[in-house]
Amino acid sequence: MSSFKFDIDIKRFVGLLTERKRQIAILMALTTVLAIIVAFSVPRIYKSRVVLAPESSSNSMTSGLSSLASMIGLYGDNNMTGDAIYPDIYPEIFNSTEFVTKLFDIKLKTTDSDKEVTLYDYLKKGQKKPWWTLPRKWIMSLLPKKKEEGNPTKIDPFHLTREQYNIVSGIQKSIFCAVDKKTGLITLELTAQDPLAAALLTDSIKNHLQEFITEYRTKKACNDLDYMHELYTEAKNDYTRARHAYAAFCDNNQDLRLMSYRSKEADLENDMQLKYNIYTQVVQQLQVAKAKVQEKTPAFTVVQNPVVPIRHSNTPKVFILATFLFLACFAYIAWIIVRHRRELIVVNW
Repeated sequence: MSSFKFDIDIKRFVGLLTERKRQIAILMALTTVLAIIVAFSVPRIYKSRVVLAPESSSNSMTSGLSSLASMIGLYGDNNMTGDAIYPDIYPEIFNSTEFVTKLFDIKLKTTDSDKEVTLYDYLKKGQKKPWWTLPRKWIMSLLPKKKEEGNPTKIDPFHLTREQYNIVSGIQKSIFCAVDKKTGLITLELTAQDPLAAALLTDSIKNHLQEFITEYRTKKACNDLDYMHELYTEAKNDYTRARHAYAAFCDNNQDLRLMSYRSKEADLENDMQLKYNIYTQVVQQLQVAKAKVQEKTPAFTVVQNPVVPIRHSNTPKVFILATFLFLACFAYIAWIIVRHRRELIVVNW
């Protein structure tokens, strides 16, 4: 069975490139100009981050097993605490539309204005766009607009308008959250077009995340505490009524020595004592419920606070230029090979 392979006549190929030195120089010059225009047209972005160390609610044995599993790469049961929301799924919280829509009212400032604006208005009106998005925006403005779905004056996570959906998507793309499985550290990073806004948003979103986790972790304990408050109020009112009834009966019948009155007095006293015992037990349970809420409240240690970034986080302009030049050279070489394939490609059987 015969085989064949392709060879390229390198000498002829170099000759073709040499003959087109002027053409190549013009192409590189135009590519350089285009790359510079693109590099300077991309809006600057700034990143600010915060590093958190959440309190672990697992005991020493489960913590040791979790650490051992992390060392050997077994992450099949990271949720050893039994919580539905544990650190490994914190990044997924930011994909929740309900959580992100609660961030719309965050107040922030920018470096060029002391006026506070909401995150929603900042993303709606204060974002710069590269010039190549203008043609698409112009074309979309010419098309007939569809009837807007949803309520533009009210935020409904279940039924967003197109504008609200775009802002939610923008927030989700600007947030980066990572959890180190070995150390348990949570890194929260946020990207914005203004350095001060990036730092303020990072700090605010950190607080919202802590409140979200705290609310989840303490929800059952808080419900139990509310229930104990109801029992406490009821028991206190019952004891107060029983005490007043006993005192009033004694005051009205203090000179009587009839057995029926003594029996009634004893019944009222016993009822008051019973209500008092219930009241004291409820007070104790109320204190236990308060302690349970405090026990369930997670503690977050801030390892690194967000700071206002000094330098932007855009791709270096030199890298953009090098990428454009490489792609231009690759495309030009491919065009030369395809156009002169009969002269350059030799088939050896």
